[in-house]
Amino acid sequence: MTTYYKTQDPSLKSWVKSANGPECPFPIQNLPYGAFSTAANPAPRIGVAIGDHVLDLSVLEKAGLLPQSEGCFSAPVLNGFMGLGAAVWSDTRATISALLEKENSRLRDDSALRAGALVPLSDVTLHMPVQVGDFTDFYASREHATNVGTMFRDPENALMPNWLHIPIGYNGRASTVVVSGTDIHRPCGQVKAPDQAAPSFRPSGKLDMELEMGALVGTGNPLGQPVTVEQAREMIFGYVLLNDWSARDIQVWEYQPLGPFQAKAFATTISPWVVTAEALEPFRVSGPSQDPVPLPYLQQTAANNYDLNLKVTLQPAGAASPAAICETNFRYMYWSSPQQLAHHASSGCAMRPGDLLGSGTISGPTPASWGSLLELTWNGRDPLTLPEGQTRTFIEDGDSLTLTGWCQGDGYRIGFGEAEGTILPPVPHPAGG
Repeated sequence: MTTYYKTQDPSLKSWVKSANGPECPFPIQNLPYGAFSTAANPAPRIGVAIGDHVLDLSVLEKAGLLPQSEGCFSAPVLNGFMGLGAAVWSDTRATISALLEKENSRLRDDSALRAGALVPLSDVTLHMPVQVGDFTDFYASREHATNVGTMFRDPENALMPNWLHIPIGYNGRASTVVVSGTDIHRPCGQVKAPDQAAPSFRPSGKLDMELEMGALVGTGNPLGQPVTVEQAREMIFGYVLLNDWSARDIQVWEYQPLGPFQAKAFATTISPWVVTAEALEPFRVSGPSQDPVPLPYLQQTAANNYDLNLKVTLQPAGAASPAAICETNFRYMYWSSPQQLAHHASSGCAMRPGDLLGSGTISGPTPASWGSLLELTWNGRDPLTLPEGQTRTFIEDGDSLTLTGWCQGDGYRIGFGEAEGTILPPVPHPAGG
């Protein structure tokens, strides 16, 4: 039987009426954090989503209702608040939840304060919720790794010898992590087809998406100090949707011997709302059985995956509506986010507030649950036919890709919003091709 903290109680209702519908992504049980601005106040500051509104936490902070936040909610990003630690996160969440509860009159009946603090979502511009200091991307879905290994290597030995022993990852580019709604130019790079004697520099012809989740580090660890898996779980502030855009033809030429570089450096899209680990607590589930048993520093004593439904849609330019191309679940991940973080810090690597860990492509056991076009079309061999008749092997200019995700509770839903990006034509290189 599930044990709920007060803020996770399925029976909670808010005086913000739009937050109480069974399919509302932002009920009182969620309260995801984000950075926003308005036309009247263009300075980005921090709020939480509640129903179809944003609660401006900088206003509550100035009113003395959030004393532990130390002025962090007037900042344009969450890093300062994240660095205050789990006890402050939990206490602040409890305070916000209490202020929004249906029977609490403190904010509900203060018309002046409520008018200043509660802003319609339709009136806000959403920004990057954190300043990403470092971005590390993992390769942690057994189904995805097996599909890719089968596609490009020996199907009998699809997984590399180290894959079942260690969370494989690489360090990506924090400078090109962008918020949902940011257009992405098709990247150019070196490409060499198997029948060509030499590479050429040209726009990628195999542009792909990767359906991932991003874990955001809240509190870090000192340089030289490793952490346990349990400590790593306590360090994670929350999660975002993440699309790790990938240029497959550039990748296949450059990735040996050191792994991805320019094929993934051009852009990574995240959702603007950070759903806290505390909001996700009722949805923790065990991941796949790990065999062989990991080394002691990677062994888990608790369930560290999440029952989190995920979906990707593709809408070509001019299409009347988006088409679903993938539906999967975060629970399938072989290596959990706490295991990834514990491994990252195992060498003594210092992690800091705002560091972002990409889960790696999330693929499930059936073709419809594979989280990349590389898999869905088997590297272009099996084109997808969309409802309006268009076909796709990889992403074309003008295509809009949207990731959505939610956990389904008892009469309520914990939503993540969207991570959307539209592909624009490439920017010509000043030196030519």
